[in-house]
Amino acid sequence: MTKRCGRFAAGIAVGVVMASPVAAQNGQPQQAQTARVISDTGRLKGPRQPIFFRHDVHAGQDRIPCMYCHSSVAVSSEPGIPAVQTCFGCHQLISGSTPSHQAEIKKVQQAWIGKQPPQWIRVHALPGFVRFPHMRHIKLLGPQSCATCHGQVERMPQVYQVSTLKMGWCVSCHVQRGVSRDCTLCHY
Repeated sequence: MTKRCGRFAAGIAVGVVMASPVAAQNGQPQQAQTARVISDTGRLKGPRQPIFFRHDVHAGQDRIPCMYCHSSVAVSSEPGIPAVQTCFGCHQLISGSTPSHQAEIKKVQQAWIGKQPPQWIRVHALPGFVRFPHMRHIKLLGPQSCATCHGQVERMPQVYQVSTLKMGWCVSCHVQRGVSRDCTLCHY
């Protein structure tokens, strides 16, 4: 049984069982995957972040929905980087099961105490002349649609860019879904 803390408990962390968003919507149980131990992070795809945040542990093994941490994605053009408060809400109680996990969680706790958020390195970036309204895509495709652009993040120890995010790739998606290709949708 996987336990996670919940924001909905007025700041008090409580253990609840989290189901994956897809399984919850389909009404089908889904087996949890156990994230592998990683001793050599230098061989992982993607930029090395100031805190080695394991998406395969949080989104995969623990089945935390993307929108728990990236809560602004449904109401904003930007998905937003989670506030340290979001991380610390759980990690004031969850200290990690291995020395390497404990060391990374200590960085979260130090960021919270020092009131200095980590300087995350952006993984998915678009040119300044392109607008990608996340909230429109989430509204149309649903909260489980993050994998459409970001890939199977729940299987990535370290997030890396899967899709090209170039204009042809985006237009192809619009064509497949019968969505408008008016230039002003993305260029305004």
